[in-house]
Amino acid sequence: MAAASPDGILLRAAQSLIASHTATHGATVAVPAATADALWRAKVRVDATIHPDTGEKVLLPFRMASFVPTNALVVAGMLMSRPIAVNIVAWQWVNQTVNVAFNYANANKTTKMDFSETAVAYATAVASSCTIAIGLNEWVKRLKGLSPMSMSILNKCVPFTAVAAAGTLNVFLMRRKEMTDGIAVMDSEGKIVGKSAVAGYTAISQVAISRVATAFPAVFLPGLVMTQLERTAVMQRNPRLALPANLVTISLSLLGALPCAIALFPQVAAVPATSLEPRFHNLVDSGGAPVKELYFNRGL
Repeated sequence: MAAASPDGILLRAAQSLIASHTATHGATVAVPAATADALWRAKVRVDATIHPDTGEKVLLPFRMASFVPTNALVVAGMLMSRPIAVNIVAWQWVNQTVNVAFNYANANKTTKMDFSETAVAYATAVASSCTIAIGLNEWVKRLKGLSPMSMSILNKCVPFTAVAAAGTLNVFLMRRKEMTDGIAVMDSEGKIVGKSAVAGYTAISQVAISRVATAFPAVFLPGLVMTQLERTAVMQRNPRLALPANLVTISLSLLGALPCAIALFPQVAAVPATSLEPRFHNLVDSGGAPVKELYFNRGL
């Protein structure tokens, strides 16, 4: 019934517009501004909804368009709950569960993991996240001679450090087969010429860097902002404002960080053929010209 929904109708219209234009004019021909605007809107809709490897819809909660509302709630829970073991374990488990879902939904799908591999990666990511977070929290408790403000800032830094470390590990665990089995690489004509483990490692590394870049402002900055706000007369007279103020700072941090983090690397990456395995060094295209660059989908 999805095709009959408004979203499904608009999506199919966007796909049809792009396919018709590509078939009639090619992908790079110049078009009038009005047509270009319509094509751009169609491309945005398709790219935000359809996985580039499978051609299937990504589940709505795990599309990158849902990243901010989903993660704002998780980050809020980590920052605003008391830093005791049960809260740390619960929120790190929630966070890594969300990470696994996003990593699985947006990974390069030319190399697949079976259920047992996914389960092991999930369990390892959750265990490592909880271990790091609890260990850091206990370390902060044992520090002596620090002012209450310094202790508050350090306590708010613990979630970021745990999220960044475990989030990076999560990406590598959930997508490790891309480093061992490789991911599909293609030439400029879109022809898949094989699988490259080097490209897989590059893709995963870029995604991990993007995730850390997203987490830093979202987990670290709201804590610093709230530490200052809580000292103001307005906040002290109205302590109930702390919750909405925290949610606003978290959401704004995510909204600002996510586009910048994703834009650090193109989703379809280009690499010199000579930087991959030797079997890709002497390829030629359909016209007999040497293939100098190859392309791959890094995932998100």
